[in-house]
Amino acid sequence: MFDLTFTVDAQGSTTPLTLAIDKAVIAGWTGRDPVARDKHIAELEAVGIARPASTPIYYRVSARRLTMADSIECSGGDSSGEVEFVLIGWQGRIFVGCGSDHTDRKVEAYSVTVSKQMCDKVVASTLWELEDVIGHWDRMILRSHAWINGERVLYQEGTLDAMLPVDDLIKRGFDGKGLPDGCAMFGGTFAAKGGIRPADRFEFELEDPVLKRTIRHGYDVVTLPVLG
Repeated sequence: MFDLTFTVDAQGSTTPLTLAIDKAVIAGWTGRDPVARDKHIAELEAVGIARPASTPIYYRVSARRLTMADSIECSGGDSSGEVEFVLIGWQGRIFVGCGSDHTDRKVEAYSVTVSKQMCDKVVASTLWELEDVIGHWDRMILRSHAWINGERVLYQEGTLDAMLPVDDLIKRGFDGKGLPDGCAMFGGTFAAKGGIRPADRFEFELEDPVLKRTIRHGYDVVTLPVLG
């Protein structure tokens, strides 16, 4: 267990909130549309990653992998980010944030579970109350940009109506029960425009077009040498 201090944006007022995080879950293949879901599976198969045993699927990683850093270090140049919404349980409430499930793609080719543990999971410092956005959840937008060869390109973009509903996602992942206190769950992602590829910097955001606000963060990717 360790503490992360967020800022809760409650439609005009902000409040610091320190949460004790003791569990991290990466939900994968959470698409509501089976065609779009299969497109992402095919995208991963194209880089040598086997199909999942089930859809959706829930991977456990060390909670210590969560960070708000503005740079992370990765072994070799085969990793890449994925923008996702993040749900965090605390005292019976659920907060919504945004993060990047940064993953080692080379390791993912032989073990998705191990690949999830290889890289830090970067999260933005701002949270919203789920109850403030659940009424227009499907209209919210996940978006990411990647800096590749000095150029900033749109990497991912989509609305949350493409993902499983929040209640369904939580019930499937926790045996019909609620999101546990201290648990941070990443909720899935969209296919990358132009295919999965590494970047020098990754920027991600969750936009609420109804309440006209955005959670965003970015981080540099520092590549460490891999010696044989």
